[in-house]
Order: sequence, then structure tokens, then C-alpha cells
Amino acid sequence: MTAPRIFVGLGANLGDAAGTVRAALDELAALEGTELVARSALYRSAPVEAQGPDFINAVAELRSTLKPQALLEGLQAIEARHQRQRPYRNAPRTLDLDLLFVGDLVLNSPSLVLPHPRLHLRAFVLEPLLELAPDWSHPILGALAGWRADAADQTIVRLA
Repeated sequence: MTAPRIFVGLGANLGDAAGTVRAALDELAALEGTELVARSALYRSAPVEAQGPDFINAVAELRSTLKPQALLEGLQAIEARHQRQRPYRNAPRTLDLDLLFVGDLVLNSPSLVLPHPRLHLRAFVLEPLLELAPDWSHPILGALAGWRADAADQTIVRLA
């Protein structure tokens, strides 16, 4: 059986955000049983439903033998190494790693919801995700490319 396509959203808006996102991409590749298949460009985006400096965002495509919960724990360990704090919802952060998709798995547990519940509403997720997988479909909502227009009012710029 082939490992499913896994997509992880990365974001940071404190400190050296671009450097942190680049380092986190390398750390994703170092997770046990995990291969970094592709990484999007870096993007600058204004905070959505939050305040603070602009974010640097990216999306990574992985293949992994880890179960979703173990993968989430690996992501949270990477965040912790980068001093991620959660003082309040949508606070500025040194690093945010979101498990967006594990193939077409639909999961709703107390610790993990898949696909990520708000990814289709966020240009900072859609733009880099569609760069890597332009034809990707959400198992419930359908083709993600059709959702990009709904987030057209959100500022996002691809960085060189």
C-alpha cells in the first residue's frame, strides 16, 4: 500500500519567520518514517482573524508511515523546539504547523480534525497548496481551486 499524500501548512510571524519556516521544512523531513516530497514557495500574508505582523507561509507535501495522531505529535514537537506559545487563540507565533490533509482521510477526534476545518477559507493555505497540487480535491468540499476565489480579498504575495 502506498503512503497517502500528506499536506502540512507552515506559518510564522515572530522573529526570523522566513528562517523558521525554512528550518521547519527541514525538520519535517527528519520525522521518523517521513519523506519531504515537495515544498511550496514562501508567501507573505496578512493575519486572518488575528493581529500582529504579516505571516510567512508555506505548504509541504509529505509521505509518512506515521499514523495521523503520531504525525500531529511530531508537528507539535517541532513547534515546541521553536518556542511556540499559545497564550490565546490566533496569537502571533514563532511557528504554526497544521496538518491539512492525510490523503482523503476524514477524521473528527478531540485532538485532530482532518481535513483541517478552515483550510478552504484561507488564501495563505490555498495558494501554496494549489502550487503543489493544483487539482487537489477536498473529500467533502470538492476541488480546492474553486475555493480560491472566496479568499480573494486576503492579501498574499509569493516571495522570490
